[in-house]
Amino acid sequence: MKAAAFDYARPRNLAEATRLLTQNAGAAKALAGGQSLGPMLNLRLARPGLLVDVARLDELKDVSKARDHWRIGGGVVHAALEDAAGRLPGAEMVADVARGIAYRAVRNRGTVGGSLAHADPAADWPLALAALDASAEVVGPKGTRRLPVDGLMTGAFTTVLAEDELIVAVLVPKLSAKARWGYWKFCRKPGEFPNASAACVFDPERDVARLFVGALDGPPIHLPPLASRAASTGTPPPLDELDAGLAAALPHLDTIERRRHAVAAQRALNQALAP
Repeated sequence: MKAAAFDYARPRNLAEATRLLTQNAGAAKALAGGQSLGPMLNLRLARPGLLVDVARLDELKDVSKARDHWRIGGGVVHAALEDAAGRLPGAEMVADVARGIAYRAVRNRGTVGGSLAHADPAADWPLALAALDASAEVVGPKGTRRLPVDGLMTGAFTTVLAEDELIVAVLVPKLSAKARWGYWKFCRKPGEFPNASAACVFDPERDVARLFVGALDGPPIHLPPLASRAASTGTPPPLDELDAGLAAALPHLDTIERRRHAVAAQRALNQALAP
C-alpha cells in the first residue's frame, strides 16, 4: 500500500521542530529513523497531516558524559551505540542491548527516542532503559521535563507524551564497577521482535536491584520482590518461584506465556549473577 497524502517539513533546529509540532498538534508526527512509522504510513495505520523530519537535527545526536549519568540524544541511532562498545563506561549494557536490535540496516536508521515514543511493547529500549532507571528528557511548548522511562509507556503504542512533545534525550545513570546486569529475549529467529524478554540490573554501591519483563501487551513490568530476593541471595530464584511471582503480577497471562517470561527472567538473572 501507499501512504495517505501528507505535508512534509524539515526543520533547521529543535526550536523550529517543536514550534511545528505545537502549531499542528493532533495532526503532526515527528519522523526520526522511520523504521516503525514508515511501515505504519504505508499500511495507513498512521495518517498524519504533517511529518516533521527531525532526523538531521544535530541537537538530538549528541552522546555526552556527566558526573553520574550518560546523556544520549533522542536522535542517536542504535548502530552508534553498538559501535560505542568499550567507550561508555558505566553504560556497557546500553551498547550490548543496541547490538541485538533487529538487523544492522535497521540499527543504522532507528533511534532511541523514536523507539521510546513509538512504545512497541516488544521493543528493546523501553525494557532495557526501564531496568537501568533511565529518564527521558522531553521538550514541548511548556518547556522541558524529565520522565522516568518505566512510567513513559501506558499501553501498547501509547505514552504519557503530549502530541506536541518530543523526546530530545535519554539520561542513563552510570553503573558502578560492582554493578551486574543481564538482558535476555526469546525470538523466533534473530532480528525479530521477541515473544518474551527480561532485563535486570544490580548495583550494590547504589542500592539498586531491578528486574523487568517485557514483550507483554503493555509496558514492561517491574518485579521488585523477585529482584530483592535475587539481590539478597546472590542467586536467581528457582523457576517455580519466578513463575509464581509472574502469576501474581500478571494474572492474565496463560500458563505457556507465563513460563516463557519466567525462563527469560531466569536467564537474564543468570547472566547478571553468574560467578
